[in-house]
Amino acid sequence: MLKFDEEKQIASVQGALALRGQIEAIVDDICKAGFRNLCWMGIGGTWASCLQAEAHMKERSDLELFVENAAEYLTTGNRRVGEGTIVVISSVTGSTEEMVRGVEKARSAGARVLGFVDEKEAALAKMVDWEIAYPANEQLKFFMVADRLMYNRGEFPEYSDYYAQLDAHLARDLVEVEKAADAFGREFAQRHHDDKLHYFVGAGNQYGSTYSYAMCYWEEQHWIRTKSIHAAEFFHGMLEIVDRDTPVTVFMGEDAQRPLSQRVVDFLPRICANYTVIDSKDYDLPGIDDKYRGNLSHLVTHAVTQRIDAHMEAINCHPMEIRRYYRKLTY
Repeated sequence: MLKFDEEKQIASVQGALALRGQIEAIVDDICKAGFRNLCWMGIGGTWASCLQAEAHMKERSDLELFVENAAEYLTTGNRRVGEGTIVVISSVTGSTEEMVRGVEKARSAGARVLGFVDEKEAALAKMVDWEIAYPANEQLKFFMVADRLMYNRGEFPEYSDYYAQLDAHLARDLVEVEKAADAFGREFAQRHHDDKLHYFVGAGNQYGSTYSYAMCYWEEQHWIRTKSIHAAEFFHGMLEIVDRDTPVTVFMGEDAQRPLSQRVVDFLPRICANYTVIDSKDYDLPGIDDKYRGNLSHLVTHAVTQRIDAHMEAINCHPMEIRRYYRKLTY
């Protein structure tokens, strides 16, 4: 398989899950001290991960929580961010301008910040109140924070059982999803590698990954034009520009918003012959109870899209690491 290191990927996920002790200690201290509200803050792909965490918590928690785009926060501000606010961020480099300035502004307003900054020596890592450095697995790290917060509030009583299953099975299961999806990924890439415009649709914890996959992967890394849309909005505009040949991909998860994507999937065959459904339900997760699959469906579809990306890169002879403008020009 192209760009597939089974043991490395297993170790990566297991290493992320092993952070749970650190995360629990931080979150438990936060809860013990008390706080007023929770802000997930990001930009670009990290903002997308924030949307996923928000969707995950909205199903279960009455905690006051919200998502801030760091660039918007810098211009508009948000009066809810202040004393008693916990801000959660993630950054690979720790040098993204909007995130550095956003954390500065939030802390100056009195907020405290939990940061997953992969580069522990970066300026941003030294600015936050709590820092955990570990590469990749951003959504998993965010969800562990969310789950511990909800557990402490009595909103996630299955916490211990759930994470026992993840510790034992998740890393291996996701690798097996990639293996099962490889042929599909190759066929999908062959069919769509030179699309002029591709539409991606998703909902629930899939929407953040839908947005991120369209923008951070196809646009930024493959240089293919896309549009991402929430399944709830598909019938309020987008349906009128879909015809027989329009490339449309729908991500189907297994959380509460699955019916929104299902409605799109049920409609598309009437007007389109070029649509694809990527459904987490099509992939087995041995050892993990069905009742927990909705929490993990975005990780499953990400494993599928990794196979698309590997084949797309090979077909187009376009290394995904190349950028024309991002961090190349001043903007």
